[in-house]
Amino acid sequence: MNKFTHYYFLGIGGIGMSAIARYFKHAGYDVSGYDRTPSPLTKELEKEGITIHYSPMLEAVPKDIDHTFVIYTPAIPSDFEELTYVQEQGYTLCKRSKALGEIAQNQKCLAVAGTHGKTTTSTLLAHIYTHSGEGCNAFLGGISKNYDTNLLLSKNPVLVAEADEFDRSFLQLYPSIAIITATDADHLDIYSTHRHVIEAFGMFASQIKPDGALIVKQGVEVPTEHVSCNIYRYSFNTLCDFYGSDIVALEGGYFDFTINYPHGKIEHCTVGVPGWVNVENAIAAAAVAILDGLDKEAVKKALATFSGVKRRFDIHINTPECAYIDDYAHHPNEIRAAVSSMRDIFRGRRICGIFQPHLYTRTRDFADDFADALSTLDELILLPIYPARELPIEGVTSEIILDKVTIPDKVLIDKEHLMDTIHTRDIDCLVTFGAGDIDRFIEPIEQYLKGCLKK
Repeated sequence: MNKFTHYYFLGIGGIGMSAIARYFKHAGYDVSGYDRTPSPLTKELEKEGITIHYSPMLEAVPKDIDHTFVIYTPAIPSDFEELTYVQEQGYTLCKRSKALGEIAQNQKCLAVAGTHGKTTTSTLLAHIYTHSGEGCNAFLGGISKNYDTNLLLSKNPVLVAEADEFDRSFLQLYPSIAIITATDADHLDIYSTHRHVIEAFGMFASQIKPDGALIVKQGVEVPTEHVSCNIYRYSFNTLCDFYGSDIVALEGGYFDFTINYPHGKIEHCTVGVPGWVNVENAIAAAAVAILDGLDKEAVKKALATFSGVKRRFDIHINTPECAYIDDYAHHPNEIRAAVSSMRDIFRGRRICGIFQPHLYTRTRDFADDFADALSTLDELILLPIYPARELPIEGVTSEIILDKVTIPDKVLIDKEHLMDTIHTRDIDCLVTFGAGDIDRFIEPIEQYLKGCLKK
């Protein structure tokens, strides 16, 4: 990559793409790119000096073919005119995952994989290294609330990476230590069957360096016949290599707990964000830090100061009169876990969920599971499917979820009517779920609910 002076990104506003764009901008290269729509993230990139356009524009592609490297996300359609142009003109180009793999090659890579939980766990891990003073370079799948970015930079040649299973992207990484949080059925448009998903995680695990370590959540299936490194298990409270014990529930959904690890323990740990799921994520992140030799007291202090990740069980309002949480959950198990945590934190409250399904294929494949998870709410406001990279599938709409939801208080509405619908409701505890453009409603919802509290 040394001969290139310009890095051009197709889909620069994606969370993974933007971190790589920031990396090359910080390294002193010219960086520009295309994205379909402006967002808070693209606005931040523009503030940092990165030029972005939002309609296909061939004249925006740098003309110096020999010194321009094009990085694209698999979410970009294969017939997108700018992608077709750079392919035909002979530009050097690769997918985001390969670019991250190249960056990780010469560093100690600490990777966090899993069909859910990987963003919070990788951000926790990056925070442990940064807060402890060890430092790391981190490419995160969300915006860390401690640092207000998805990219951390350090002189320490340790790289924390979120290892994404979509499009088999994580097979570009060869970690020293890796976590696998879950291997649920997902991305069946790519893998076709759950068995193929599990096999891909097995391939990822086989790429861990022989003198490294694999840390897998207790009960999660990962084929290990080709894994040559040490294998450990972690759990919230089940006896294994790394697990929590002496767990005491505190006010507000927080916990005091002990992290047990081979030949030792760290007592009276807390995590700076609520929910039992975050205790489990913290144990996984701590396991990596402990195996890598970080000071145990530094690990404990870092966990207590963790502020969370934007759009990951992100509490915007928390008062006795009204609460509002936003969560990126777009898989049934993620929704189920989030509602479970909310029941712990907001005991006895009436929970209203707004859910925007993400992808036609995911809706088709998991309609029953989505309905089951959403039925754990008290009220449901369902939005149409966010298509992302997909074309419509006949007969696949949000209605196939709605029809199977068992709670009586349920409604399907267009996005244009969402705020009006909220205005008509007596909101006690509200949560927004989804990986599409539902995030555009976070600020209006928060401002409206805060205004209600002032009355």
